[in-house]
Amino acid sequence: MKVLGISASPRLKGNSDLLLRQALAGAESAGAKIEYVRLAELKISPCIECNACYKTGRCVIEDDYQMLIQKVIDADRLIFATPIFFMAVSAQAKLFIDRCQCLWANKYVLKKPPITNDRPLGGRRAMVIAVGGSKSKKMFDSIRLTMKYFLDCLDMHYQANLFVNKIDTKGVIEAHLSAANEAYRLGRDLALPATPLSEKPFDVELI
Repeated sequence: MKVLGISASPRLKGNSDLLLRQALAGAESAGAKIEYVRLAELKISPCIECNACYKTGRCVIEDDYQMLIQKVIDADRLIFATPIFFMAVSAQAKLFIDRCQCLWANKYVLKKPPITNDRPLGGRRAMVIAVGGSKSKKMFDSIRLTMKYFLDCLDMHYQANLFVNKIDTKGVIEAHLSAANEAYRLGRDLALPATPLSEKPFDVELI
């Protein structure tokens, strides 16, 4: 079981980043092989909407995207963590998500088989961690919608969300023991093959 964690926080050991590390620790406790990737350390350019991928299914821009997307394809599980900026994912997250337009083209324009590496549909699963400073729950709506369509392109079942609000100052999540415990539990459950597929993403909201 390969579990890939992608941190979209611009801050090293920011709040969403720390929860991601807890979730990966939970996955590792279930026997998974884990890997952590921080988007802020990679060179990923924005999509230029050239639509070349509509013919090839591949992105023509050569940078760290190719390396990362291969890790995503090879993963059995994905844990994607982002802070919430202006009611949406971080800029680092959006750069990577937009570049996955080539996967959308591969699936819906070129009608190629799903990216499953011969694993059954539903065998690849993902969870999302999002942390925001606002007291409003509405910020989670855009995260749900963006991640729904992003994970569809990745042919990954959207299993669970961990959403935490009213968290802003760097590192304060460390005092939020219930958030750390839930991240660990959700990461562990995600990595367990016996965990049943959820019909829709299972939400844990700590507000």
